[in-house]
Amino acid sequence: MEYSWNPWHGCTKISPGCAHCYVYRQDAMYDSEKSSSEVSKNADFNLPLKRRRDKSYKIPSGAVLYTCFTSDFFLPATDEWRREAWAMIRERSDVHFVIFTKRIDRFHVSLPEDWGSAYENVTIGCTVENQERANYRLPIFNTLPLRHKLIIVAPMLEGMNIEAYLNESIEEVSVGGESGAQARALHFDWVLELRRQCEKYAIPFRFHQTGAKFVKDGKYYYIKRKFQHSQARKAGVDFRVEAENYGR
Repeated sequence: MEYSWNPWHGCTKISPGCAHCYVYRQDAMYDSEKSSSEVSKNADFNLPLKRRRDKSYKIPSGAVLYTCFTSDFFLPATDEWRREAWAMIRERSDVHFVIFTKRIDRFHVSLPEDWGSAYENVTIGCTVENQERANYRLPIFNTLPLRHKLIIVAPMLEGMNIEAYLNESIEEVSVGGESGAQARALHFDWVLELRRQCEKYAIPFRFHQTGAKFVKDGKYYYIKRKFQHSQARKAGVDFRVEAENYGR
């Protein structure tokens, strides 16, 4: 079972991949008075600990909880709140928390004292969008004490080589394009090249989203949002290895 937990909302743009952020786009669509750069706690901040009338947890044991998808978990404005969030993650050791971030360089800020070699129930996905950001973030990522690591290449903005950062600690590389009217194009050749690199090092690979503008064999395709994930799956380029472990 998969659920979402957004303990806070709002973010600031820090790199090219943020230029057309879907959070800003959605906020503009549904609340023209609210600035996406304003960070605030959400009403369900303590969702992992919420219980039903029968005292059972609303998020059941064994669930996968995708965390902080309308902000960044390591945002500076949330350093104090993150201490509380880590405490809930520690208490709900029966739930697996998946966290994607563009701020992997702030991982140690507000980290629990008992983190040690990492909580078993946490997967961190380091997001990169171009070669420059990969060369900065992934060396940091590879040094961190984590049980479960993913590399998220999204929105992929150019052809990239990440071979230097692929090792047995990486459980998956996931690739996607950019959605929205201002989306920058994703070239299928870039996707295939990353797949080749993952195959070389026996790292599971997933093509999760085409984006709105997709280039294949020199032709441009404009893909509606509702088809971007299914069209990526239909490409049939996902790569699995028998020993893969997603920590769930």
